[in-house]
Amino acid sequence: MPVYNKLVRDKILDIVQAKGLSYHARALESNELLNAIKAKMIEEASEFHDTKDRQANMEELADILELIHAAIRVLGVSYEELDATREYKKIIRGGFENGVYLIDVEDQ
Repeated sequence: MPVYNKLVRDKILDIVQAKGLSYHARALESNELLNAIKAKMIEEASEFHDTKDRQANMEELADILELIHAAIRVLGVSYEELDATREYKKIIRGGFENGVYLIDVEDQ
């Protein structure tokens, strides 16, 4: 029996049950949920890193975006607040549009 011990999408249990399989699952408490979201985000980022084609990239990014939405719900902030923070950081430190890859910085 495979052991997962990880956050899954809401309809996964329905899919497992429809296949005639039994499972053990539980609802996470809010204090556990944010940590589970963070762990799942690392998993999805790793999968995104390993993808090779456009469709797989889109699917992994969609998973990451879904996790971002879940995280902001748990944190009690809106997507607009998150985006405002993103914009502020972009103004102060820039974005990633130019593809700058820092190799090293000379010590003083």
